[in-house]
Amino acid sequence: MDDCIIIGGGPAGLTAAIYLARFHLDIRLFDCGSSRAAQIPCTRNHAGFPEGISGKELLARMLAQAEKYGAVRELAEVEGLRLIEGGFGVRVGEREHAARTVLLATGVVNNRPAMPEALHDEALARGLLRYCPICDGYEVTDKRIGVIGTGSHGMAEALFLRGYSPEVTLIAPEAHALSDEEAATLDDARIARVDGPCGGYAIEDGQLALDTAEGRLNFDTVYPALGSVIRSGLAIQVGARADENGCLEVDDHQRTSVPGLFAAGDVARGLDQISHAMGEAGVAATTIRNLLAEQKPIRR
Repeated sequence: MDDCIIIGGGPAGLTAAIYLARFHLDIRLFDCGSSRAAQIPCTRNHAGFPEGISGKELLARMLAQAEKYGAVRELAEVEGLRLIEGGFGVRVGEREHAARTVLLATGVVNNRPAMPEALHDEALARGLLRYCPICDGYEVTDKRIGVIGTGSHGMAEALFLRGYSPEVTLIAPEAHALSDEEAATLDDARIARVDGPCGGYAIEDGQLALDTAEGRLNFDTVYPALGSVIRSGLAIQVGARADENGCLEVDDHQRTSVPGLFAAGDVARGLDQISHAMGEAGVAATTIRNLLAEQKPIRR
């Protein structure tokens, strides 16, 4: 039986792997290969990389560091999780692996605008499409910004980006669903409001263009504010508590409501940032080590 199985190979999962491997624990990491961090063309928001680093390069460095200390990563999707005597059963295909503890670092999946995948990836690589204003709002300072969304979530993202540029337009996926108060707040911030439906996306003259109810509009960058899907289903299978959106409830040591099951990164309630995910993973890994030591002394 492994001491810990980590599910998820993003910044949280790999940080935990580094810590746990250096604690001389027997661990295994399953990575389905879909970390959001891998989609980042270049982050200049991550401390220690003043010239920026791509998400893929950062993950590759972290994996190499974890493997240096004996961590084992397998590219595979975990399909099931159950409680067994002494821990958890983790199902991967036809196999089941047993572990005394499990750390869930499965993250979230962004809801994307309806555009062809090839166009989406090109726009993302060129900075014409962005998903994290906290990470890269600085890069769009004083540029023409479109935000696709509506309601309180769309309004909040548009207001946040208004701190970077005077030219922000909130575009509804279909028609706007804003209260009078929300509309007044946007008007007060001089954020334009345009109804959808959105469509006809294309890169034109170095900008991302799309059709709206007011005709075709072009932007230097577009932020989808369409929410995300939290990948917490495995934890919920074994009874872990989550909020109405699916974010797992954890305590200040990253413990879920199920003993021995931990969560770190975007799958848990908190700030969706690489640095925050790494910090949570360090806390979780240290708590896991101490929990295991209480059950059976760790000796060399």
